Amino acid sequence: MSEEAKSAKRTSFASFAILLIALALSFVAFNLAMNAYITGDFTQATYFLMMGVIGLSLSAYMLLQTRSRAPRSIFEPLRVSTTITCKKCGFKNVRDFQRGDYIFKETEACPKCSEGTMITSIYREKKPGEEE
Repeated sequence: MSEEAKSAKRTSFASFAILLIALALSFVAFNLAMNAYITGDFTQATYFLMMGVIGLSLSAYMLLQTRSRAPRSIFEPLRVSTTITCKKCGFKNVRDFQRGDYIFKETEACPKCSEGTMITSIYREKKPGEEE
């Protein structure tokens, strides 16, 4: 297992542990509110009830956030093209970019005149409707 996957598991376990602790403390606050209400201390019962409701709502929110999946980013690889031009006859050929391509690189022989060719441009093709 990679280190990133291990740290993601630890983070998930830690957030789940915090969630359970907050949930348990919320139920303790509800219990204390009920005991304070029975003994007649309504102010303290109100405070404990508010603490329990806030803790329970935060726990529910944390649970929903940890359970929801992160939105997937849609990544489309860019289409990069290379233009190869013959030095002698000016014949141009456009092909997909290949690793190791760079401008002014000498490439294969020209199909017309059998002289050497060179990469003259490397560019990204625009999608229809894309502005610069």
